[in-house]
Formats: sequence, structure tokens, C-alpha cells
Amino acid sequence: MSLARPADAQTGAIALSDVRMAAERIRGVADGTPLVPSALSDKLGCALWLKLETCQPTGAFKLRGAMNALRQLGDVPGVICCSTGNHGRAVAYAARMIGLRAVVCLGRLVPQVKIDGIRALGAEVVIHGESQDAAQQECLRLAKAQGLVEVSPFDDAAVIAGQGTIALEMLAAQPSLDTLLVPLSGGGLAAGIATAAKAIKPGIRIIGLTMERGAAMQAAMRAGRPVEVQEVESLADSLGGGIGMSNHFSFPICRALLDDVVLLSEEEIYRAMQALYFEDRMVAEGASVVGVAALLSGKVAARGHVGTVITGRNVDMAQFTRVVTGQDICLGDMRIAGVPYGA
Repeated sequence: MSLARPADAQTGAIALSDVRMAAERIRGVADGTPLVPSALSDKLGCALWLKLETCQPTGAFKLRGAMNALRQLGDVPGVICCSTGNHGRAVAYAARMIGLRAVVCLGRLVPQVKIDGIRALGAEVVIHGESQDAAQQECLRLAKAQGLVEVSPFDDAAVIAGQGTIALEMLAAQPSLDTLLVPLSGGGLAAGIATAAKAIKPGIRIIGLTMERGAAMQAAMRAGRPVEVQEVESLADSLGGGIGMSNHFSFPICRALLDDVVLLSEEEIYRAMQALYFEDRMVAEGASVVGVAALLSGKVAARGHVGTVITGRNVDMAQFTRVVTGQDICLGDMRIAGVPYGA
């Protein structure tokens, strides 16, 4: 089973009106997070604004899309999803609120802290395969076998529209924003934000940020079609996984609306996690800080009024402590040499 699609689903198009309707559906549950000025603004030489999706009940932005999707379902036996962690937690939370059975499929690279968070919300957890792509195949099999409705973490019209509500709030709070730096994985967040922001302010720049290793959407945009990538461990673990070889929504939207995609090294993400912690006193996942990393590294020019989404706080605190105290980090076969902040 799958969610109902709008009439123009075959084009992958999501309209501003879809985002505005999503804002009504999620009102009071997954909206209204703060947009705050960053203490890094003076150091960077631009007005940097941080959209704190870390303040969501599930600790990450994914609740917006999940709630919008599940609130459009009728009488169904339950929902199922594949996730790198935060989407699964959001689906579990929304399903519990609505009274639905939820099953979440995860690959073995998903951090234990995220698995525990999903189970705590009452969802059934299935660990399958070494990658998100393998977990997705199991998700599809179980959906068919058990009659469950699949809720994609990124390639779904309702999910994308829900994520786009972030742009509505950012531009309502700060109409002067001229650049939005958006973490990029499967593209649901970037597609939703770009759809809404470009409709409201056509000249705004939307830049997708992701890690160098396993950047699925960037590889697909370069190839002109979805491609398979190897999923590896990263500080930005929420940005891992593929975009689906039959991607209908997020890929065409990102390809059409993103002005650029920038890749960040693990060292640059490491330093950005430190900077956000020491300068803005924030605990955030590596995936959350890629916008800050792009500015600190000079890979994105710091000018004008810039907004970025701090997407989630569901980080392995042992690893986070090692980062902010300047210790070495091992990511599979890769070692990041520790550097104290400011050194």
C-alpha cells in the first residue's frame, strides 16, 4: 500500500499550497520552532540564523513530514518505514498519537541511541542489512506481506510538503533571508524547503549540504538519474543512504530547484560540531551542522542574511563528547585526528 498522491504526482511537483495545507495539519504538534541569531555571525561576517528543529518533541525536523502524512490516512492496519533513525522516531511518535501500529526498518549502521529512541515510542524495530537500501527492500517486503502503508522518509509528496513548512516559518520570521543552507540526504527536507522558499521569494539561494563520502543525491544530480552509492560511517549519519532507484519526488525537485550542492569532509563536520557547541551552546548531530561547516570552511561564501536548519539533536553523546573535547574519532576505516576547539 502507498499514500494517496496528488493529481500531478507523476511530475514530482509539490506546490506552495500543499505546504500551506501541511502547516495546518501539523499545527500545535510539529511547528513553531525558534529561529535564532547565531553567535558565529560576527566571526563569519554574515547574519547567520539557526532554525532549531532540535526543539521538536522527537528531537528532529522529521516529525513535520511524518505527521502531515499520517494525518491524511484513513482506516489502515498500520504504517511502516525505512529510516536512518530520525524519520523512524517521527513515524513512531505520530503513529502513537494517532493510534496506529508502526514498524521501522533500519540498517545496521544506525546508532543505538536512535534505535532505542524508536523502541521507546512503541514502534516495532526491524534491523536488516548493512545499508539503508537493504533495509528499504525489507520495508517493501513487509509492507506487501502485512498490508502496511509505507511512509517514505523523503520520496513522498506529503512528507516533502510537511518539511517545507520550515521555510514558511523561517521566511515569516526573517523575510530578509537571501540564502538557505539545507542538510541534504534523500532530499525530502531540501525539496520541501526549496519548493516553499522559491515560491515565496524566487531569488533566494537554496544550497544543499552533505558529507563527502556516500553523498547519494549529489551523485544522482551529477549523473542525471538516481545511482547507487556505498553507505559508510559518518559523523553526519542521518545523511546516509540512497535516494531510491525509482525516485519520483525528491530527486526531480532537488535537481530543478537547488542552486548548488556542497560536500563537507568529516574533519569540517567535526569542527562545526565544536563551533556550534562552544559558540552557540548547542548539542547537535553532525548532519545538523553541515551548513555551519560550509561557512566555516569557506566552501559557501558568507554574505548577506543566511539561514540554516539545525535538523536534530539525537546524537550519540559518547561520540559527541569526544568531538567537543577534541579527541580522536574512528568511523569504520577512517580516523579523525582530534583537535581542541580554537586550536
